[in-house]
Amino acid sequence: MNTKEIGRVIKTRRQSLGVNQQTLADLSNIGINTLVAIERGQGNPKLETLLAILDTLGLQMDIHL
Repeated sequence: MNTKEIGRVIKTRRQSLGVNQQTLADLSNIGINTLVAIERGQGNPKLETLLAILDTLGLQMDIHL
């Protein structure tokens, strides 16, 4: 899964829960600009940042080798 797909999943889940970007950023303890960039599939977010967002949204990341 690439960064654009991850961003799409995060955005879709956030919207399905009826949560705006600012609220998700606050609950995940990240900056709003960071969240916006992740949802757009931009940059290279830290793993801890992604995990914080996913945890807040009730999602998990699976790693396949």
